[in-house]
Amino acid sequence: MKKSFQYILLSLALLTVVACDKGFDDLNINQTAATSINPVFSLNNAVIAASFVSGTVQNEIGIVQQMVSPNSGVLTGANFNQDNRDGTQQNWQRYYRGVIRFTADVINATKDQPTRSNLYNMARIWQANAFIVVTDSYGDVPYTEAGKGYIAQVLLPKYDAQQAVYAAIIKELTEATAALDAAKTVESADVLYGGNITQWKKLGNSLLLRAGMRLTKVDPALAQATVQKAVQGPLLDANADNCVIRHDANYVNGIGQMLNSTEANNFYLAAPFVNQLKSTADPRLSAIAVRYVGAKSGPEQTAARAKTDAASQIGMPFGFDNSTITVQAAKDGLASFYDYTQADRTRVVKNTAPMFLVTAAQTQLLLAEAIQRGWATGTIAQVFQRGIRLHMEQMALYDAKSAIATADIDTYLAANAFDPSKALEQINTQYWIASFLNGPEAFANFRRSGFPKLSPNPFPGKAIKGNFINRLTYPNSEISVNKTNVDQAIARQGADDLDTKVWWDK
Repeated sequence: MKKSFQYILLSLALLTVVACDKGFDDLNINQTAATSINPVFSLNNAVIAASFVSGTVQNEIGIVQQMVSPNSGVLTGANFNQDNRDGTQQNWQRYYRGVIRFTADVINATKDQPTRSNLYNMARIWQANAFIVVTDSYGDVPYTEAGKGYIAQVLLPKYDAQQAVYAAIIKELTEATAALDAAKTVESADVLYGGNITQWKKLGNSLLLRAGMRLTKVDPALAQATVQKAVQGPLLDANADNCVIRHDANYVNGIGQMLNSTEANNFYLAAPFVNQLKSTADPRLSAIAVRYVGAKSGPEQTAARAKTDAASQIGMPFGFDNSTITVQAAKDGLASFYDYTQADRTRVVKNTAPMFLVTAAQTQLLLAEAIQRGWATGTIAQVFQRGIRLHMEQMALYDAKSAIATADIDTYLAANAFDPSKALEQINTQYWIASFLNGPEAFANFRRSGFPKLSPNPFPGKAIKGNFINRLTYPNSEISVNKTNVDQAIARQGADDLDTKVWWDK
């Protein structure tokens, strides 16, 4: 009887354990946590991560002489022709950790889902854009193994030669753009175009045009073939089509955030940029610039001193630091270096300003060059003027107070007519202006085209052998963890310094 009672207790205990164990898994599952994510939201993360950060001001925007600071320390870069890897690493880290990582996830999640084919191809286009940015800036970069840390546990990706990267970019853009189909699932949650297939096709073709034109020096045959593919489809041709990252009080413009906080009084519009706009009576100067007349310090840069008219603007010259610029400011008739012209922090570089990555204005100007080269058809003067008009009209999208009147646009176009004998210089100088605040693109096209004709920065303490910085250096963080692959890239490409040219810039 005693044994029977023990067996009964043991059975009850086992039943209790089984019952407890049966509910244990359910009790330890968070009923409100997501177990999967719609990949369109990962694409949205990739889109917003593509907005450029503050390091582009001291590097790419400085290299093309649109903005400059007389200060050293963390702001050292193109202003002194010196290497500051804290700045040069910013877009690398942002694009690999954000844009490329998220697009790789989307591509992996949708590649075998026919119902999400549009999303799959949108991610391919956006990833191609990201690789254009990083390879143009640094040269040889991780491509085939990039973004696969989670997917395939590739933690130390190899570097691909830029020539191979460009071949892959062209392939991806060609295939993905052609495969977009408005009859298939519309990804309406897409933050860039709301799933509008026509606009995504325009973006894909415009990026293909950009990629093709990048190769004009190194491989004219491939450049021509790529451009001719691109112009067969629709291109960005209206500001409503612009590839733009929008910002608000919660998600702010990275450049605006810097220029409205710690470095508000430290960056100025550069003399070459201001003088170009001023000498041609370009109405964009008034849309972009502000000068705090008579300011002797940062606190004196007040609204009461603000002048936005073109006649008042004086750009800061290159070649000076924060001690020697004081003497130069006096020579220029200014109260101090705080009296030079800045990008207007209440308009074009406010915290909520949009960030334009690929625009109709840029695309039409590249199309004008393609026509000039005989790679596309059209009336070159009309396309050239359309590109300028589109950029001037784009000013209103920064802020209503930056809007340019149609009559002022017409006056400028009449006074600055297209000159066939100066076609490439005119087109690419306008591209430089149209790429203001898009440092990576302005830097790439300046190297590719040789325009505008800028004088070298005369600062005496430069760390380059040539006249201009040719590329950005690899991040120290990358060298410290992926040195073997970085060293292989350096052995193939050339020294990891500011003088080495990328493949297409030979």
